[in-house]
Amino acid sequence: MLREIIKKSFIILYFSILLVFIPKQAFAMHIMEGFLPIEWAIFWWGVTLPSLIIGLRSIRKKVTEHPELKMMLGLSGAFAFVLSALKIPSVTGSCSHPTGVGLGTVLFGPTAMSVIGFIVLLFQSLLLAHGGLTTLGANAFSMAVVGPLIAYFVYKGAKKVGFSFAISVFLAAALADLGTYVVTSFQLALAFPSEAGGIAGSFAKFSSIFALTQIPLAISEGILTVIIMNVLTKYNLKELKLLRVLSKEGR
Repeated sequence: MLREIIKKSFIILYFSILLVFIPKQAFAMHIMEGFLPIEWAIFWWGVTLPSLIIGLRSIRKKVTEHPELKMMLGLSGAFAFVLSALKIPSVTGSCSHPTGVGLGTVLFGPTAMSVIGFIVLLFQSLLLAHGGLTTLGANAFSMAVVGPLIAYFVYKGAKKVGFSFAISVFLAAALADLGTYVVTSFQLALAFPSEAGGIAGSFAKFSSIFALTQIPLAISEGILTVIIMNVLTKYNLKELKLLRVLSKEGR
């Protein structure tokens, strides 16, 4: 019991130190405040809201049935907050960073992670000036809606074809990361089509620049997510079984 408390305290301390020393430059969190035309900002808010409503119902149901899962829910949010605060400048008006949505998706599902991801983006826009309120709908759609959906279907698909638990988690986290930036590239291409190639030309430009930094970041995020999941498997076995994450892999 003492070893478990020490281990969890070390993990919390580690992420706290990361938060303290993360550079606070005002790079945009995905798409920065005021960067999108107003009609696109409103559109992305509209397509994001239904996922948030469904996600709130999903979280309420899980927490009502099993109140002990609140700590795991908070961990999922903290993990996404820390990873998505690590930013590398990529193109004008945006940046590259891990997303951290894979862990929460594997634990709670894609709809619950939509709410967690939205809250993460909201806090970062208000507290760290990363992203913005007008572009929050667009940023949430790419990272908190599409990202978790990719993670969920990749994880389930990988398990179905016989991949190990660790490989399935790795693929879910890494491809959700990459998928987020494919969607972000498409959002920027829709708002700012190229004069020569139109939307397709603009998408090719944004996605190719993103890929330079996002591919290694996605691989790193996949590995880190597996490490965190291994720690949870060792010290939070009961919660993982309640969430049915270890229904077949339970030890």
